[in-house]
Amino acid sequence: MREIIVLAMITLDGVMQGPGGSKEDSSEGFKYGGWVAPYGDEVYGKVVKKELKPAEYLLGRRTFEIWENYWPEHANIWPGINEGKKYVYSKTRKKTNWKNTVFIKSPADIKKIKNSEGSDIHVWGSSKLVQLLLKNDLVDVLRLKIHPLLLGKGKKLFDNGAVPTSFKLTESIVTPGGVIIACYKRLEKVKTAKLKKKEK
Repeated sequence: MREIIVLAMITLDGVMQGPGGSKEDSSEGFKYGGWVAPYGDEVYGKVVKKELKPAEYLLGRRTFEIWENYWPEHANIWPGINEGKKYVYSKTRKKTNWKNTVFIKSPADIKKIKNSEGSDIHVWGSSKLVQLLLKNDLVDVLRLKIHPLLLGKGKKLFDNGAVPTSFKLTESIVTPGGVIIACYKRLEKVKTAKLKKKEK
């Protein structure tokens, strides 16, 4: 079974929309695209470089449409992005000119891929897809870059539909700019404290 690894840049209030550039995703009137830029440094860069290792990818439609217009011409920045298989969750798209792309349309399709042979599957961006994965208990690892700012509005990593699940912190580092980079691996369902019975 392959692991599904969610890689996300988020703010303290969980916003993950448009981290890379001002025009990356301005949907719903989002005005803060490119909010990651002030936090770039050598430590941050080394982590990102490690995360860009060849893999297979699971993407939501909107993230895919941003990617397909950029990465095919910039593979020198992300080695292997064109060769890696890209699974795109969409109920409207069925084809693209970007090689190694497969369109899927249901959680059952994702489960089938997860249970197949192959490398781990990386999920970048794709807020609605990540929420769907959490709702269906399909996330094995969360790799989060938590930035020290609040944006108030924007697409968020978490909503109220996730299956209650506990995670173990397996790796963490704080960059000079104050970004907490943490890796969490899925453990089990949430355990809660049990009240002691009163003595009679």
